Amino acid sequence: MTRLIVQPLNCTLKRDKGEPSSTDAMIKVLKDEFTSLGVSVADTIHIASHNVLAGVTSDEGEGDDWPAIRAKILAADILVIGTPIWMGQAGSVAKRVLERMDAFLAETDDQGRMPSYSKVAVAAIVGNEDGAHAASSQIFQALNDVGWTIPAVAACYWVGEAMGSVDFKDLKETPEMVGKTAKMVAGNAAHLAGLLKSAPYPG
Repeated sequence: MTRLIVQPLNCTLKRDKGEPSSTDAMIKVLKDEFTSLGVSVADTIHIASHNVLAGVTSDEGEGDDWPAIRAKILAADILVIGTPIWMGQAGSVAKRVLERMDAFLAETDDQGRMPSYSKVAVAAIVGNEDGAHAASSQIFQALNDVGWTIPAVAACYWVGEAMGSVDFKDLKETPEMVGKTAKMVAGNAAHLAGLLKSAPYPG
């Protein structure tokens, strides 16, 4: 198999990356599946612990941590965006990441390809309220707009009881359907990324 690299982003709203995160727990489910396929998984980037400035360019100036994060994202073949659900939507940290990638629209090569062309993206979503489908639709529309390719079955999610107190990280074991979905997400993403790496979009 062509050597592939996955770059996970944890877009939890928790600023302390040492604090237990359900988003990180869901990302780990996917990481385990990618690893079982022989795909390399880079260290998860905890976005909220970095200074990602508001804006829609690739470098918003002094103090902006986004350029280094952007470089790691584009060095990988598969992007995993992990986010909690807040108010029925993808969290604000994930939205900031998507907004910063808007710059790709103006960063095309001679064939009109954005830097994200021929790269694959999937999502890991958790929450204690309805909104997994709404969040994935927001994420995938935005990612597709800025050049990422979305495979079949591209979201692995878990939604607990509405207004409940049990989070995904509190579960003693991964629910069977979450496990099955994670396996499919990883398998489809790796398959598609391998095809695109060997035969990139012509532009």
